[in-house]
Amino acid sequence: MNNNGKEPTMKGGIKKRGKDSYLVCIALGKDPNTGKYRSHYETVTGTREEAKKRRAELVHQLDSGSFLKPGKVTFGEYLGRWLQEYAQPNLSPRGFERYAGIIRKYFIPELGSILLAQVKPEHIQKHYAAMQNKGLSAGTIKYHHAVARKALQTAIKWGLLARNPADGAEVPRVRRHEMHTWSELEVCAFLEAAKDSPYFALFHTALYTGMRRSELLGLQWKDVGIQKIHVNRGLHHLKDGSYVFTQPKSVKSSRGIDLSPSSMLVLAEHKDRQEGIRAVQGIPLTEDSLVFSQYDGQPLRPNTITRAWTLMANKAGVRPIRLHDARHTHASLMLKQGVHPKIVQERLGHASITMTLDIYSHVAPGLQQAAAESFDRLLNPVPEKDPAENHS
Repeated sequence: MNNNGKEPTMKGGIKKRGKDSYLVCIALGKDPNTGKYRSHYETVTGTREEAKKRRAELVHQLDSGSFLKPGKVTFGEYLGRWLQEYAQPNLSPRGFERYAGIIRKYFIPELGSILLAQVKPEHIQKHYAAMQNKGLSAGTIKYHHAVARKALQTAIKWGLLARNPADGAEVPRVRRHEMHTWSELEVCAFLEAAKDSPYFALFHTALYTGMRRSELLGLQWKDVGIQKIHVNRGLHHLKDGSYVFTQPKSVKSSRGIDLSPSSMLVLAEHKDRQEGIRAVQGIPLTEDSLVFSQYDGQPLRPNTITRAWTLMANKAGVRPIRLHDARHTHASLMLKQGVHPKIVQERLGHASITMTLDIYSHVAPGLQQAAAESFDRLLNPVPEKDPAENHS
């Protein structure tokens, strides 16, 4: 390297090492303590173009003040930078909020002082054990694992780690919660009790379409056709009090859901009432207006809807289930009617039919029995009686 500290002696800061590897170098300038010029070297596996791209990234990090020299940075320092440079630009606002909360509340206080290069699977494993001792559920710890693994995987891409320590940690097994759904009679009893509630149309739509709460709250009138609802977004309430629209969870989540005649009637009556209220307030109802909102058109608070659901279930005298279980109720009742699982998958927006069948495996025994009886009737039909026998 030249003594001016600006450029390494290797051509362009890149030197071929092996068949598919290159050594890249950037000058870090003079060490204020020793007065010596410093460099950062890094091996890149791949083509020369990939090595040039990596060196350009390092130079940009150095120029912007975000460069972290491997071996010197702590896990906490890295996580802070990862949240800012990777998580915030690439995750949804709701997703970033959850990732940032876990990292700042749990990972940084527990593991933040350890050097990133010295983080081992045993550190991650001890963290999971500590979280269990604090009373966190296996499902929550599994989410911690997803956050840690994603952050550390990015460290590998940035050349700060050679392997992912989270891959060597075992996540506590998540026990599947027993699914609670309503019968046909319970659904009817609930809707009868809710018919005078301001949330009746929302509850009816939840039970008749299987939409998620965020999808219902993000629904706009332009998404509602004569016979079909188009799910294009979700609405989430962040901790700072703001509301954000988010894209559907997956490609399959963006979908059309055919409406039953009763659903069409309920939504039409709901729109008429909404237009009347808005007319009195002088607030026009537009295509972009939320289908389910407060009287002035502002978004409904998700927790308010959930509480109203629970209170209404108690009023109806039916078994209390979560609002999300309206989705499970819709799917279970459709499957019990003999609706093809592929149709149920499409209505719910599951990524695959396997997911649908796995979630609703509790319905399978009844479907199996019904299918066996139907097959039997097909091959062994009951002979029709001769009408003349009735006069004999």
